[in-house]
Amino acid sequence: MELRQLGRTGLHVSSLGLGTMTWGRDTDEIDAAEQLRLFVDAGGTLVDTAASYGDGAAESVLGSLLAAEVDRSEVLLCTKAGVRRERDAAIVDASRGALLDSLDRSLARLGTDHVDLFLVQAPDGRTPLAETVSALRQAVTSGRARYVGLSNHAGWQTARAATLLEAGGDCELAAVELEYSLLERGLEREVAPAAQALGIGVLAWSPLGRGVLTGKYRRAMPADSRGASSHLASFVEPYLGRDSSGVVEAVATAADGLGRAPLEVALAWLLARDVGSAIVGARTPAQLRATLGATDVVLPAAVLSALDDVSAPGRGYPETR
Repeated sequence: MELRQLGRTGLHVSSLGLGTMTWGRDTDEIDAAEQLRLFVDAGGTLVDTAASYGDGAAESVLGSLLAAEVDRSEVLLCTKAGVRRERDAAIVDASRGALLDSLDRSLARLGTDHVDLFLVQAPDGRTPLAETVSALRQAVTSGRARYVGLSNHAGWQTARAATLLEAGGDCELAAVELEYSLLERGLEREVAPAAQALGIGVLAWSPLGRGVLTGKYRRAMPADSRGASSHLASFVEPYLGRDSSGVVEAVATAADGLGRAPLEVALAWLLARDVGSAIVGARTPAQLRATLGATDVVLPAAVLSALDDVSAPGRGYPETR
């Protein structure tokens, strides 16, 4: 698998990252172990998790596998903090204390003294961005994280955080992680240009449009799919409407013409963009095997252009004038 430089940093990540959102809940430890071995054997390095995934269960499963299945030195660990659950509600807290306390608990669950990449999972309107950035700096200077970044933040927040970190002179904003696929290209309006100008790497979560770009929802709702599950149906539902169907059909048509699977075409389109890694979250080892096959797909220019056109995001003032 290709290794790509993350922005202007010295960190190189695998073109596909392994997501763990379902680990400890929909994916048990046996299947998670098989996924991790498949991923590492295919040349994958970046494993993405978060303190909020299963309220820490995903990190605990990953930590046990790093102790028993795969050596810590074989993977790059990315974890996120800033979101927790209280009384079945998600609470965003990117204060200095909350972020650093969460990081310490993550390190304990992962069984390591540092993560390779530490991200703030969501913007916190109640905490000054300067305070959030100070926690990122502390994570690096204390040795708990090698690199830091933001997830799901706007372009102006990305630029401001990068400026604040750069002013300190002891670390930089290495990465931004956002949803990015043929069904969600919003980051292209402001975040991607900001990242490119500032030398920040881009990580893409849900590169298969929350599973919809696999084509499995074209005719019916599979009983064993995320869209049919009680806790993930609302996550998938936004991409099951008429607005997405044209893109899904275009991907399926391209896949038929190339003799490849729709998910391979969707991933190949994304990997041809300016991204460091596309983070795939497979529920089963079989799903991951199918996804790993996308790394050798190169789409013809005509196909890339057609997919660009059919999925083009709306643009206007002030991005274009």
